[in-house]
Formats: sequence, C-alpha cells, structure tokens
Amino acid sequence: MDNYFEYLHTVGFEETNIVGNVYYVNYLRWQGRCREMFLKDRAPEVLADLQDDLKLFTLKVDCEFFAEITAFDELSIRMRLIELAQTQIQFGFDYVRLDPHGETLIARGGQRVACMRGPNTRTVPARVPQPLVRALEPYQLAAARV
Repeated sequence: MDNYFEYLHTVGFEETNIVGNVYYVNYLRWQGRCREMFLKDRAPEVLADLQDDLKLFTLKVDCEFFAEITAFDELSIRMRLIELAQTQIQFGFDYVRLDPHGETLIARGGQRVACMRGPNTRTVPARVPQPLVRALEPYQLAAARV
C-alpha cells in the first residue's frame, strides 16, 4: 500500500492565467479537493457528521512551487499524513506531473486542520472522529517515518 492518498487531476484552461501557467490559488483548491475525495472514499461517515455539527477548520495552508504546469498536464495530488493529534490533523501534499517519461515533483504543500463542534457562535475543539481516525490508520506508519 502507498503511504499517500492519491487524487488524479487534469489541468483545465480555466485554471491557468493569461500567461498560460496554472494560477497559484488552484494548488490550494486541489488540496481541498484531495481531502474531500479522501473523506468520500475512505471515511464517508464523516461526511454525514459534517452535515450535523462537525466542522473541519483549516488553520494553516502552504505551498512551495518547483516547476510550472499548464493546461492538460496530468497531475497526481498525493496527500500524506504528517501528524494525527487529539483535535488536529496535519497533512502534506505532493503535486506530481505524470507524463510518459516519468514523474516530476512540481510543488509541495501542507495544511493543518482542526476538528470543531457546536453552533457557529459557540464552536469548540473536538476530538478527531473515530471513523476518520480509522481511515487514517493505514497512513500512521508512514507518518512515523516522515
């Protein structure tokens, strides 16, 4: 088993700027999309909990760029578990261009997420839900090696 969750994406014209390369904010959008697909595929119970009172607050997000990409580049966004604490999770993201000649790391990012519960005016930290902890278990060993 890989030590990451993979989301595959093909860059579209709408994700590029006037010069033709990908606009930086899209890298952050792809982090969110990868995280959402992880929940859909590996922890669907958490999606129902999000409809109730669970909130996943992104506390920190970053991205470092190594190479440019353009429309129709094929990407693998690979989400790794960096840390699982009682109320927070830290993820790492590798953005890899896939082509017939191999793979190229084009960017690396990360985000820290806090689990919260309660109404918007009284939201408080909450433990990471058990279905999410279980979904992250296969990535625990990989996180220990990082």
